[in-house]
Amino acid sequence: MKGIILLVLGIGLLHTASAVTHSLKYFFTASSEVPNFPEFVVVGMVDGVQMVHYDSNSQRAVPKQDWVNKAADPQYWERNTGNCKGNQQTFKANIDIAKQRFNQSGVHTFQWMYGCELGDDGITRGDCQYGYDGADFLSLDKSTLTWTAANQKAVITKLKLDATGAVANNYKNYLENTCIEWLKKYVNFGKDTLERKVRPSVSLLQKTPSSPVTCHATGFYPSGVMVFWQKDGQEQHGDVEHGEILQNDDGTFQKSTHLTVTPEEWKNNKYQCVVQLAGIEDDITKVLIESEIQTNFGKTNRGSNDPNTIGLIIGGVIALLVIIAVVGVVIWKKKNKKGFVPASTSDTDSENSGKGIQKI
Repeated sequence: MKGIILLVLGIGLLHTASAVTHSLKYFFTASSEVPNFPEFVVVGMVDGVQMVHYDSNSQRAVPKQDWVNKAADPQYWERNTGNCKGNQQTFKANIDIAKQRFNQSGVHTFQWMYGCELGDDGITRGDCQYGYDGADFLSLDKSTLTWTAANQKAVITKLKLDATGAVANNYKNYLENTCIEWLKKYVNFGKDTLERKVRPSVSLLQKTPSSPVTCHATGFYPSGVMVFWQKDGQEQHGDVEHGEILQNDDGTFQKSTHLTVTPEEWKNNKYQCVVQLAGIEDDITKVLIESEIQTNFGKTNRGSNDPNTIGLIIGGVIALLVIIAVVGVVIWKKKNKKGFVPASTSDTDSENSGKGIQKI
């Protein structure tokens, strides 16, 4: 689960403020025999923020951010609803094909994830992959215009796609040109939301005197954050557990990092939690002293109405929904380039650059 969240939200792994990178990613998930869940879901995200959604229950592509409509032409939603409906049928066929190849039945998922990134240094990246049951299936190598099969069952599809190279060439063109153009457009219209900087609220929490001490940062934006513990100025590793970055219901994020240490140990040494947020130069520190700890025991009685507790619950639920929507995105997923594509301003742009996901 941690890998999924880190990938979906584009979280960095360094204790430094990384260069600003914007991303446009689309996630398609088909599921088989999953109770009470749509058979087909599409999620579009800019900088980790969901902007569009489609599922087989509603059968409508809908905006999740007001600014998306500013970038859309009048036919945007009807056109992309039609694209999604067409892809829904192909995905249904593909998951059946995959189950036959693997000689399986029951609950399974088939995914496609594609998208591009643009750094403030002008460097671009683009990826396109298939996935089956949360594992790599097939991925595009843009440099050679070939496909890489992750297992023997995917070789059949690889050989079919490599035969002409047309699909790979279409993807390369989309990822390196059209996708970047639309990413710039979305960022421009959504910059008030996407480029805002919100400092986190940081608290030290503990359930009982023998429980780990949790450094909880919440309400921050963007999602690029590092939360870590130091002892006498040196970062701690062995006694620290890092939680996932979760999204709050208002679009901001939260993250917790847990320190396992005895009261005697932290009282005799200087422990502090350090929070570093992308785009904000100064670190936020919280020194581990008794008066800073908020707890369920002793004179501070924190119950179910505690805002940090509620935030953790809300964040966990939202993260779960994101994971379900992109079930198995331990990778960049699926294959052909079209599916739910950014709406174009003409009939010769991204709309006609491909014909949606193809049968495997």
